[in-house]
Amino acid sequence: MRNTAADDANDTMPQTLRDGLRRAGISDAAGAILYVDSARQAMQLWRERRLLAEYAVSTARRGLGNSQGSHKTPPGAHKIMEKIGHGAPANMIFRGRRPTGQLAVIEPADKDTGRDAITGRILRLAGLERQNRDSYARHIYIHGTNEEGRIGRPVSHGCVRMRNADIIELYRQVHEGDVVVIV
Repeated sequence: MRNTAADDANDTMPQTLRDGLRRAGISDAAGAILYVDSARQAMQLWRERRLLAEYAVSTARRGLGNSQGSHKTPPGAHKIMEKIGHGAPANMIFRGRRPTGQLAVIEPADKDTGRDAITGRILRLAGLERQNRDSYARHIYIHGTNEEGRIGRPVSHGCVRMRNADIIELYRQVHEGDVVVIV
């Protein structure tokens, strides 16, 4: 679900977002800012202190954490290091950040398909804080999924999953270097 017609009442950035930006020494006015709220399983797109959109997401089943191999979503400030998948079909499957030529069958029900496909588009993240500096090496992404019916619940293996239509829309609105804060 997304809200793209934010009104003045929605212009107040959450305190946890402001705190995350401050800890990382980032101006909250710099480019787009993505705010991933793992407790709500939601992500907001901010630009110039204005809320532009909100999306349902799925963060890690094992919660938040920064250890290699933990299958946890790393908290803190990140930046988008790479945008991958421009022009690919919405349900294109990626392996090793490359399109496979295979199209995923999208599961609309809340069902574990046994296949954690990375689909649609990829935003590859790099950590900006000491505790999450290995996010890039851990291959932490914001990406589409074949299991769209599970969005809104923490079921990923560490990445931030989105519906394919949502990641494609978001992909068009963000740039490499834009900030992502995960709480």
